[in-house]
Amino acid sequence: MFHIGHLNLLKRAKEQCDYLIVGVTTDELVSYKNKKAIISHSERMTIVESIKYVDKVVPQKNMNKMEAWEKYKFDVMFVGSDWKGTDKWNELEYQFSAVGVDIVYFPYTQGTSSTKLREVLNKIMNSDVAVTKE
Repeated sequence: MFHIGHLNLLKRAKEQCDYLIVGVTTDELVSYKNKKAIISHSERMTIVESIKYVDKVVPQKNMNKMEAWEKYKFDVMFVGSDWKGTDKWNELEYQFSAVGVDIVYFPYTQGTSSTKLREVLNKIMNSDVAVTKE
């Protein structure tokens, strides 16, 4: 789910590049985490396309970042600092260094995450509290 941390990352990324391409995870790829997308892929693409920092939006159909590089030939990849130092991203740093791509980690936005938002929504949906639109 899109939240302020994602917006912060996009803003900071655009400050450091001329042309920002953003991959939006497909519904099928979201399911690999045993989760279900709350907002459809096409709606998420439309939301991200409307953000002024974003120049191009593409579907992210798999987790293969090198495949994305082969298609778009970017020279910098931006990601949240919560991934820094993980085995997966250490390997990606190694792979990308071989083709001249830098990985820039931005500080994680404290206090918000898709997981926390999902937990709150689950509590609301599973409670006896009625939620109404005004």
